Amino acid sequence: MTTSLTIQQAAAKTGLSVHTLRYYEKIGLLDPIARQDNTHRLFREEDLLWIGFLLKLRSTGLPIRDMLRYAELRRAGNTAESVSARKALLQQHARTVEETIAELQSNLSILHMKVKMYEDVEAALPPVVVAHPQSIEDASNDHSNDSNDSNKRNNSTRKTGDPSRHPQARR
Repeated sequence: MTTSLTIQQAAAKTGLSVHTLRYYEKIGLLDPIARQDNTHRLFREEDLLWIGFLLKLRSTGLPIRDMLRYAELRRAGNTAESVSARKALLQQHARTVEETIAELQSNLSILHMKVKMYEDVEAALPPVVVAHPQSIEDASNDHSNDSNDSNKRNNSTRKTGDPSRHPQARR
């Protein structure tokens, strides 16, 4: 039994937006989608399989113009010319993907080498000495002692009559 899905269901199942599905049909990546009497699209399992393949092509970087060429050749049927052209297109794209993977592997190797280098540099650095942090209570006692010392100095300054410490005396 063939299951038919609405465009919203097809979008949810494929991960594409409704807009993208309509666009793919409009430009010819998708064959015309069957419609109900009310003109709503009904996606069949075959449509979803084709969309899945298109997503694989897209995720490997095949340009839309090449995807369109492939779709056109597919519609032409399994003639010697069509099959040969589709095979050649996929072979060329496979070589491009392999080159991209090789380049990414090379880049990844360099990243791993750099990480290893920094691990070696870190291991050669002298250990960092961490001072024992004061407890909050000790720190607050030190702070209150500082402010008591400061108050004592201010009081002694006032007693000595330093005019710079008395705003009224500056006038």
